[in-house]
Amino acid sequence: MRVCVFASSSSRIDKAYGQAASELGSLFAGAGIQVVFGGGGIGLMGKLADAVIGNGGRITGVIPEFMRDEGWGHLGIDDMIFTHDMGERKKKMFQMADAVVALPGGIGTLEELTEAITLKQLSLFNGPIIILNTLDFYHQLIDFLENMVRQDFLRLEHKGIWEVVETPEDVIISLGRPSENSDWRKIAKI
Repeated sequence: MRVCVFASSSSRIDKAYGQAASELGSLFAGAGIQVVFGGGGIGLMGKLADAVIGNGGRITGVIPEFMRDEGWGHLGIDDMIFTHDMGERKKKMFQMADAVVALPGGIGTLEELTEAITLKQLSLFNGPIIILNTLDFYHQLIDFLENMVRQDFLRLEHKGIWEVVETPEDVIISLGRPSENSDWRKIAKI
C-alpha cells in the first residue's frame, strides 16, 4: 500500500504534532506502508520523513522545482520527484496513492485535503481519506463539514468519504480495514 500524507511544513508548532508525525512515520515503516509526501524537510513533513527513513521504510517526495531551488526539500530523500508547479505536484501524489492521510497543517494542507474529498466525491480518487485529529486540531473543520451536511451542501452519505481518527495507531487500524468502494459520483449531484 502507498499512502499520500499531507502535513504542515511549519517548524514553529507545538511539539506534540511533531511527535505524532514521527510516530506515524515509524508505524508506516513497521507496517511496510510506502509513503508519498510533499518532499519538505521541516515541520511535520520533515518529522514524518525522518521517522520513515530512520526505521527503514520507503518514502517518495514530490516537490515543485521552485521549492527545491529555495532549499525546502528534505535532503535525506533518495526518491524525489520534481514537478513544474503545485498543481502537477498534487496530481502526481494522488496518482501514486492508494490512500490519503491528512496531518495538521496550514492552508496548503487544507487545500490538499479538500481536493482529496472533492476527488473522492466525484469518484476520481477511491482510496480512504483519513484525517489525523491530533490535539483536536481539525475540530472546527469537522464542525464546518457537519454544517455543510445540515444545510444540504453535502449529502449525509458524503460523511462516509473521510474518516477522523485521534492517534497515529488509529491511522494504521483504519488503513487495515477493507475500503468501501462506493460510486460517490452517483450521489454527487444534490
